[in-house]
Amino acid sequence: SKREIKMRKLDSTKVRPLKTEQLLHIEEHDFALRPGFGGSPIPVGIDVQVESIDSISEVDMDFTMTLYLRHYWKDERLSFRSNKNKSMTFDGRLIKKIWVPDVFFVHSKRSFIHDTTVENIMLRVYPDGNVLFSLRITVSAMCFMDFSRFPLDTQNCSLELESYAYNEDDLMLYWKHGNKSLSTDEHISLSQFFIEEFSASSGLAFYSSTGWYNRLFINFALRRHIFFFVLQSYFPAMLMVMLSWVSFWIDRRAVPARVSLGITTVLTMSTIMTGVSASMPQVSYIKAVDVYLWISFLFVFLSVIEYAAVNYLTTAEERKQLKKRGKASGMYSMDAVQAMAFDGCFHDTDVDMDLSPFPEPCEENETRTSQTNISNTDTPRLKRKRSLKGNVGRIILQNNHVIDTYSRIIFPSVYIVFNFFYWGLYI
Repeated sequence: SKREIKMRKLDSTKVRPLKTEQLLHIEEHDFALRPGFGGSPIPVGIDVQVESIDSISEVDMDFTMTLYLRHYWKDERLSFRSNKNKSMTFDGRLIKKIWVPDVFFVHSKRSFIHDTTVENIMLRVYPDGNVLFSLRITVSAMCFMDFSRFPLDTQNCSLELESYAYNEDDLMLYWKHGNKSLSTDEHISLSQFFIEEFSASSGLAFYSSTGWYNRLFINFALRRHIFFFVLQSYFPAMLMVMLSWVSFWIDRRAVPARVSLGITTVLTMSTIMTGVSASMPQVSYIKAVDVYLWISFLFVFLSVIEYAAVNYLTTAEERKQLKKRGKASGMYSMDAVQAMAFDGCFHDTDVDMDLSPFPEPCEENETRTSQTNISNTDTPRLKRKRSLKGNVGRIILQNNHVIDTYSRIIFPSVYIVFNFFYWGLYI
């Protein structure tokens, strides 16, 4: 209608001016000064929408976050006439010509404003002089982490906002909508962390040279997912400890088998510990994962020491028995197990063996033994007692040392008790 057309002509926001300055009268004011200079501090409201948390780095102790940062304040120098109270929206080209709050991120390492395809900056001016200034920023900031409970830890980080030049006498920062000023995207997720909460708070910061400043905090709590570390660290460590117990069921005279098993488990535990330490900062205190891995390493190491004690006591016991059974001719009668311990060959019958200072190979010893038995009528003939399968079972049962018997019970029991207290303490 004609009336609507007339109203549109009277509304200056619907008329395209030749220059932006003609409508806002920018050239008539000094925007180097804050609004209301010399009077009460100007209130600047803040609200934040967190778009994503891009990464959390334990080694660098920082986090990277992408967010929309919005400022609200009133500058009467930017007021203009509008019959319908319509606002005007501008891009980043006008920012350099007017006054804007100098908010920065405390403890930030690096940050940038997104500029694809143009700078992600929006300025909206209302007829009464109220201003909305919005930025899309990615910032990396420090997070003071405590790894004493790693990887069963919860980290509390915060992003802090503050004016750089204006203290509380000139500028008052506050959350625009209270606790509702901080919003997050529903799809925010991290690979190693579960985001427990986001909260907004405020406070004051004091600098001896410049005074007190208003400071806003974006607080968030991150709880670490433990399943990854269970698969990569805890479960392999458990398997290595249990594998070291296998040596308690191996014949005490099988020296190569038990020693190689012990050395293998020790080296594997060292590799697991090195891998965990390589991905962590070099802190000066003990972490929870260090406690578990070092205790597991101790169990594996004690398994090796256990066999060293068994081997030493077995050797000492055999020497005493050989001295008691010694003959005037220098020949000693030994069963098959004792013979295997000295010449490295398996004998399934009782043999008479010459313990000369330089023992000969197995085949020569057996040949010489057979010839001696044939020529010597006083020596009884060798008799087969059992089959090879029966002898192996007899060897394991008859030569089980008492230390191995107790170790089969003590080691698993103590390790189970340790796991019970460990997981009860840290979870």
